[in-house]
Amino acid sequence: MQTKIRVGAVSYLNTKPLIYGFEKGLMKDDVELIIDYPSGIAQMLLENKIDLGLVPVAILPELKQYEIISDYCISCDGEVASVCLFSDVPLDSIEKIMLDYQSRTSVELIKILAKKFWKIDPVFEDTSNGYQDRISGKTAALVIGDRALYQRKKSPYIYDLGLEWKKFTGLPFVFAAWIANKKFDATFVKSFNEVNGFGLANLTEVAEKNQLEVFNIYKYYTSYISYHLDEEKRKGLDLFLGMLGTEKTAFKSISH
Repeated sequence: MQTKIRVGAVSYLNTKPLIYGFEKGLMKDDVELIIDYPSGIAQMLLENKIDLGLVPVAILPELKQYEIISDYCISCDGEVASVCLFSDVPLDSIEKIMLDYQSRTSVELIKILAKKFWKIDPVFEDTSNGYQDRISGKTAALVIGDRALYQRKKSPYIYDLGLEWKKFTGLPFVFAAWIANKKFDATFVKSFNEVNGFGLANLTEVAEKNQLEVFNIYKYYTSYISYHLDEEKRKGLDLFLGMLGTEKTAFKSISH
């Protein structure tokens, strides 16, 4: 009996279009879908507990070999809405930033923005569940995913990391991509790509199944999240990885 390929994906609303086809049963004989939050999926790929995953791009330098196998990703070209620094005070008054424990890429991004773009030097604090309730005074927090959409209703100061990166570099930002830690044949990759595209071809249906009272999800999918991995996104990704201090290129094939 053929072993199914273990595919990890993120549990956030922004991934729903990409995994919709899998959830509808497409490739069910070939793929076992595993859901977790971003840093959890990243760790699974690093430990070879999955074969490919929609993982935070910040883990790429830690992989001995990897390949981006799909034309789709989680990215933005300006505002992203769901990856933000939330604060009670303006940027220049922030003394501490609590970091989202579910994130890897966004944690690295906010450190880069703080140092190179905002020119601030806050204390960074690792967190656990419920940390966003401690946003107060000069203590701010990075919050990502669905929780960020709720936090938008609570915090007076919101700094959207997608928009801040765009202002800083002029480029889009890729938060996560489909990364494989082994080589797959062209037939699998083609089918996998088609399943990704299925949800994007049915965005109205996906949005209707994932409504949120605090944010228009169809608008989120069409105006904030960008799903196609094009050349400008690749440039933004390579620039980000360069700022992480790695000489690896994001699009190095494991066959090279």
